[in-house]
Amino acid sequence: MRYQVSGKQIDIGSALQVHVEQELGSVVQKYAERPTDANVVFSRSAHEYVCETTVHLSTGLTAQAKAHATEIYAAFDLCADKMEKQLRRYKRRLKDHHRDRAEPVELLQASSYILASDDAADEAEPDSLQPMIVAEMETRIPALSVGEAVMQMELAGAPVLVFRNEAKNGLNVVYRREDGNIGWIDP
Repeated sequence: MRYQVSGKQIDIGSALQVHVEQELGSVVQKYAERPTDANVVFSRSAHEYVCETTVHLSTGLTAQAKAHATEIYAAFDLCADKMEKQLRRYKRRLKDHHRDRAEPVELLQASSYILASDDAADEAEPDSLQPMIVAEMETRIPALSVGEAVMQMELAGAPVLVFRNEAKNGLNVVYRREDGNIGWIDP
């Protein structure tokens, strides 16, 4: 597994890097068969250290965790505990579904746009109905089952996930509803 340990305006020593690689490696190897890479970023927020960890697995899953503590090692340890809990739940759900994915998730390339918000309250009538594009990026849409899509959305902490349904080969959306349940759009 490839590790990238960095700090935002913080000097990361070699002892911390070794600690991160050993601890995160043991957590990930315990619950994931083929991790590809891990990104750990340390930063400061007032008097606390913040640790953000992202682990990519060959199955296409991305697990993320974030923790705060007054000491940098404690922040990482809390983050590693959250990551372990997520990966344990993920593995339990995979066993519950009795499904082993032999090959990696197929990803479909798509364009993603950021549109300008309409803050012009003094403007009575817009010149055009076309929104102004602020940024254009490339994104990937995974080919997953509905259960895997819900799992991916929950592990990423995202409010919505667009995916290609493996069973029907069409684009689908899962999202978190206001009542706490999960919604699924299957056009």
